[in-house]
Amino acid sequence: MKKRSLAVALLALAFATAYAQTQPELTYKPKDGYVPNAETAIKIAEAVLIPVYGEKKVLSERPLKAALHDGVWTVEGTLPCPTGKHCLGGTAVVKISKDTGQILNMMHFK
Repeated sequence: MKKRSLAVALLALAFATAYAQTQPELTYKPKDGYVPNAETAIKIAEAVLIPVYGEKKVLSERPLKAALHDGVWTVEGTLPCPTGKHCLGGTAVVKISKDTGQILNMMHFK
């Protein structure tokens, strides 16, 4: 009985060791976060805005501007105004976590 328990324990240990060695690292975090710069934040914002608000609307608000504050990128559209003066309307805003790339908030003002 003692030999059987020892054999089962050694077999379980061998399987556990083999399994651990075949598993890839489950997570990788870049040192500068998943969204390291404004250019990346803008690309992510466009990627999530277009399916919701439409390509024509989102691209009409270019250039999008990104600002980082407390680890959160805020990406905002530019209100198209052909006259160069103040125009009525709103633009898209997306908030993205610099560290994780998570979309924290997305809206479009009217």
